[in-house]
Amino acid sequence: MSVLTKDLMKIVEQSEIEALEDRLIRVKSMNDNAMGVEVKRFGNAVAFSVKNIPGPSFNTVKGISRENIDDLDEIVDFYTNKGISARFEVTPGNASTDLFRKLSSLGYFQSGFHTALYRPLPTEEPALSGADTAVKIEEISLENFDIFGELYTRGFGMPAAFKDYVTANNKVLGESANWNFYLAHVGGEPAGIGVLYVKNDVATLAASATVPEFRNKGVQTALIQKRMQRAVEGGCRYLVGQATFGSVSQKNMERAGLRVAYTNAVWEKL
Repeated sequence: MSVLTKDLMKIVEQSEIEALEDRLIRVKSMNDNAMGVEVKRFGNAVAFSVKNIPGPSFNTVKGISRENIDDLDEIVDFYTNKGISARFEVTPGNASTDLFRKLSSLGYFQSGFHTALYRPLPTEEPALSGADTAVKIEEISLENFDIFGELYTRGFGMPAAFKDYVTANNKVLGESANWNFYLAHVGGEPAGIGVLYVKNDVATLAASATVPEFRNKGVQTALIQKRMQRAVEGGCRYLVGQATFGSVSQKNMERAGLRVAYTNAVWEKL
């Protein structure tokens, strides 16, 4: 396992920014930007906004550092003008007392932590060790993409009415070679989904979900192993992922050989 360096931390952070940016640019192309997507750069910081999805997942600022202190008022206005509360993710390498003081003066507080993980990849295809042989993985084709929205909404406990919306917003990604979607079966039944984003030599574990009745059966382990295998086949040097600190997702990634790169400080409005 390679030693974590500042350059490697930048690679991990940049991979997360690029995956979200690619996703939202493709969503923006749908129906004359019906979702209200806007991405704005402030130096190395990137402000992501989706007006019609007011939650924090897509309305967040990444890459923020002390170099952006003079930009913070403009960044906050960028969201305020949309009626959205901004969310800032600050990596340890970008943190500074002055940055936190400025955020605090604008009415923000640290509300949580978010973990970024990484693993250098071997040059040869890894065996699917640790994956339950009862779990079968296949790639989801565009022709059979409806299953993705169904399993995603069930896995995350979302209303069933969101199924078509989730399907459409991810199917547009499936039209790109950078995005790969996987379906897990247990006993012949659809049990979960996993997403992989690949750019240059970095592969990102972009999303995953398991329906409640199939949890604790090795579904996520199998999906991680399959995506790792795909990343090696594609010549990637690193596999990265993000998870809520201390979550089951973080534990599954660590079992697959990923290690913590850093933990983001999440700042939100009081």
